[in-house]
This record gives sequence, C-alpha cells and structure tokens, in this order.
Amino acid sequence: MEGSISARAQHGARAAEYRNVVAGVALAASVSIVAVLLAPHMPKALPLPAMVIALVLAISLHSLSRNELFKPGLTFCAKPLLRWAVALLGMRVAFGDIIDLGVPVALMVVVSMAATIVTGLVLAKALGQNVFFGMLVGSATAVCGASAALATSTVLPNYQNRDADVAFVVVGVNLLATLAMLFYPPLCMILGFDDKTTGIMLGATIHDVAQVVGSGYAVSDTAGNAAAIVKLFRVFLLLPVVLILGFYVSRLGSARSEARVAMPTFAIVFLVLCIVNSICSSIPAIAGGYQVIKSATVELSTWGLLLAISAIGLNTSIKAMADLGWRHIVNLLGTTLVILTVMTLGLAYIH
Repeated sequence: MEGSISARAQHGARAAEYRNVVAGVALAASVSIVAVLLAPHMPKALPLPAMVIALVLAISLHSLSRNELFKPGLTFCAKPLLRWAVALLGMRVAFGDIIDLGVPVALMVVVSMAATIVTGLVLAKALGQNVFFGMLVGSATAVCGASAALATSTVLPNYQNRDADVAFVVVGVNLLATLAMLFYPPLCMILGFDDKTTGIMLGATIHDVAQVVGSGYAVSDTAGNAAAIVKLFRVFLLLPVVLILGFYVSRLGSARSEARVAMPTFAIVFLVLCIVNSICSSIPAIAGGYQVIKSATVELSTWGLLLAISAIGLNTSIKAMADLGWRHIVNLLGTTLVILTVMTLGLAYIH
C-alpha cells in the first residue's frame, strides 16, 4: 500500500513538473506567435524581424517570469531547446557553396571574423566589462547576429546580467545590420566594387541573414547570390567559433567550475546536417522532395530560436538593460567597425 501511494505521489510530481514546463513554453510560444504576426506589418522605415519583435515584447512582459509556474518552461526554451535550434542551422549550409567562394575570399572572411572576436574580448577587458560579454558581442558581429549570440550563450556560465547582455546584443546587432543595409551598398559603389565583390562585402560584414539577403538582392541577383553564399559560410563557422569559445571559457580559472562547454551532440548534429544538406541538395533525383524536408527543418530551427529569445527576454528586465551603460555600445560599434575595415581593405586589395 505504501509503495502504491509513493508511486502515485511520484507520478503526480512528474505530472506537475511537465505542466510547469508546458506553461513556460506556451508563454514563450505566445510571444513568438504575436511577433511573427506583427513582423510583416512593420513600417518600411523600421523593418524589424520577428526575433527582435519577440525580444522587445518579452522584455515588456518580464513581470510574468517571476511566477514560479513559468520558470521550468522558460529554462527549457533558453537552454536545451536553444541548443537543438542552433544545431538545426546546419541544414542551411552546403559545402559546395563554400567551395565556390575560392580560397582567397574564404581566408579573408576567416581572418576578419577572428579579428572581430578578438576585438570583442580586448575591448571588454579595456572597458572593464565581463569577458563573457566580449564573447557574445564578438561572435554575434563576426558570425550571424542574434543566432550566434544565442549559440554562444549556451557555453557561457550563468553570470550576473547574462540575459540582459544577450538581449542587448540581439537588439544592437539587428539595428546595426539594418543601418548597414542602407549604407554599405553605396560604400561599395564608392569603392568601385563590381556586383560580385559587393555581394561578398555585404555577406561578410552584415550581421543577420535577412539583412544580408535583402541588401544583396537589392543591388542585383549576382550580388545577392554572392552575399548569400558568403553569409552561409559564416553560419557554417558558427560551430567552430562556439566550440572554441566554449573551450576558452572552460580554461578560465575563475569560471572553470561554472562553464558549460557545448555538448558533443550539439556539434555532431550541426556537422551531420551540413553533410546531409550538401549531399541531398546535389542529387537531382531526390532534390525536389528533400527541399520539403529542408524547409520544415529550417522552420523548426527558426521557431526554436524564437522561443529561446522570447524566454531570454521574459527573464530580462528593462532596468537591467538600461544599467548596461555606454561601454556595451562602444564594444558593439568597435567590433562592427573592425569587421568592416578588414573586409574593405582585403577586397580592395583583391579587386
């Protein structure tokens, strides 16, 4: 009898835990759905993507996160779900596209990315900031904006104001990427770049995928194609960047006990999906049907990232964002200037 009562009690406890997870996920999903519905109706002067809208909405609802009912689900979205959403980004990358870049361009992109990440760390130290913020802003600027910031956050310890740092970087890189859409194409014209070189420049320097594609195809199809390929190469480099940063975090003496190096499954799934996408996209007999699977997987990844950023926003107060100060802005502008300068000099030399 006692065993039966104990079993029922354990079952009830598990059921309550599952309900709590569902409640938090449902809250994050509600914010994400509203953001997706609002995104197409944003004014042309302020074309905010769904991810940024979700973040802003979530921060405005921060008081809800204090309810214990939502905490397990929000933690699930911001941690394990986020890892798998980032892993699924591998479906966007094909090795054939990367090979088409050519060695000089690929090396230039790698050098500019490395310089940007190092700049984020150096500026963080010089400005008296937490080194982990330097990693967040450096990876977001170097790789792929908000997605890179979220991916990097998975290997950082739970330091004070981490969610506020992530929220700041997501909003900041999106704002700068939107401004880049307006100013970088004219800069390329002034520099005398042809359409392909312009596309390489845009793909290598603008933070978010949506802005890269938008600015590239606004110039020409040639520029758009080149921009998309270079951007996908940067997305592919998300994996080594996150793993290297995770290893670096684990070697920091003060954080060694708290660091969470990326799970091997995270890296394996990302790489396997890159390989699967490369193979299946190149086989005409299955390419048509495969595109349906690819689209569904990419959509899952997008929604996973939306849920994660909504959960992070719900855990972030406006006061915490306001307290970050001018140093965060300086670091973000500094890393953006570095990647732009390195790529401009490199392409000017090749051109």
